[in-house]
Amino acid sequence: MHGPVFMAAMAQAAEQGGALALRANGPADIAAIRAVSALPIIGILKRWDDRFPVYITPDFAAAALIAAAGADIIALDATDRPRDGEPLGVLIARIRSELGKPVFADCATFEDGVRAARLGADYIATTLSGYTDETAGLKATGPDIALIAALAGTISTPIVAEGRFERPEQLETAFAAGAHAVVVGTAITNPREITRRFVTHARA
Repeated sequence: MHGPVFMAAMAQAAEQGGALALRANGPADIAAIRAVSALPIIGILKRWDDRFPVYITPDFAAAALIAAAGADIIALDATDRPRDGEPLGVLIARIRSELGKPVFADCATFEDGVRAARLGADYIATTLSGYTDETAGLKATGPDIALIAALAGTISTPIVAEGRFERPEQLETAFAAGAHAVVVGTAITNPREITRRFVTHARA
């Protein structure tokens, strides 16, 4: 279920269910959601380049596109991996000064989070824990509660828990660890994966 029509409907359903913000990818989806919801939108633009591992809002041009589409907050890859274009600190500064938007830093490690906070990011998220070469071993372990706790205990920037949240009780654990908010993705928005989990459990 992809595309602006589906994403707008999904956003409306999430809002009706009590969501306080929405995360969306690409100008078309963001604009469609903006047309039906006044909730804050955390916008990203995924652009893949075989030369570089960074693909979540990799440059200022991507950030400008999603800001123009209606994103209230700009999320970007804040890992210490090779990227095309401006250094992370310059990109964060330009988004905040030229676009007037807060920056949501998608991190994979403790070091990523501390660095992004130092560079001026407004929110530090655990989004990429388990999704980089360095952290791939964590992908099967559920939400990275240890990373949430470590960051919350070290920096004052709000910590947003994101990645592999599948059950409501996991949110309680994240908040207890110091999370300011929790982003839930696949567990809400992907009917195929939701169905697969139920079928797998039934067959076990």
